[in-house]
Amino acid sequence: MSGPDRLSVSRAEITCPYCGHRQTEDMPSDACLFFYSCAGCGTVLRPKPGDCCVFCSYGSAPCPPVQRARAAR
Repeated sequence: MSGPDRLSVSRAEITCPYCGHRQTEDMPSDACLFFYSCAGCGTVLRPKPGDCCVFCSYGSAPCPPVQRARAAR
C-alpha cells in the first residue's frame, strides 16, 4: 500500500447517542455504512445531516473514503 491508503484507520468505535453503548467495528474500505443497528438498544442509527455514514457521525474515526479525501488535500 502506498499514499493516503496507508493512513486509513480500518476499525472504529461507534457510540450510540441514545444508550451510550460502544462497539468496535470494521469499516468497509471502499464504501459508506448508511445504517447501523445498536447492539445495546436496537436503535438503527443513520448518518447525521451532512455526514456520509454512521462512522462519520458516531464513530471514533471517519470512514476510509473520508480519511483518504482529507489526506489528499
